Amino acid sequence: MTIQDLPLINACLNGLATLFLTLGFVFIKQGNKTAHRNCMVSAFVTSAVFLTCYLIYHFNTEGVTKFVEPGWFRPIYFIILFTHVVLAVVILPLIFMTFSRALKGRYELHKKIARWTWPLWMYVSITGVVIYLLLYQIFPQPKGTKPDPTPPPAAEQPAAE
Repeated sequence: MTIQDLPLINACLNGLATLFLTLGFVFIKQGNKTAHRNCMVSAFVTSAVFLTCYLIYHFNTEGVTKFVEPGWFRPIYFIILFTHVVLAVVILPLIFMTFSRALKGRYELHKKIARWTWPLWMYVSITGVVIYLLLYQIFPQPKGTKPDPTPPPAAEQPAAE
């Protein structure tokens, strides 16, 4: 495995978190609190592993893949990316508050905040997969060429006017 494998791994982790979130929702609707708890803890752990891999990837690559082509899809991509990033930041404290209330047995308060946390967490997990698919599979972006930081030899430089 290399650092370049992490975007795919991250998309898989987001997909797995989506699965756990979905199952957790189904289980709580069925009244199966133990299965709900297990799924939500699994979603939390999966998302934490995702965040770790995401940070490792971005701290160890020099540039980010930019969405350039096709130009007609760029505005759509940026709307998805913008909402994903903003909600990914918003969701973190909500997840911790939701978990805290459940761990303390404050289930009515847990339920009130979970009504906001769950759909936002789902959106972030799903759009994480969508962003990967758009950037690497559906519209693979051209590999950027990095400018050479060393200037050309004096003989190859254009004459100053």
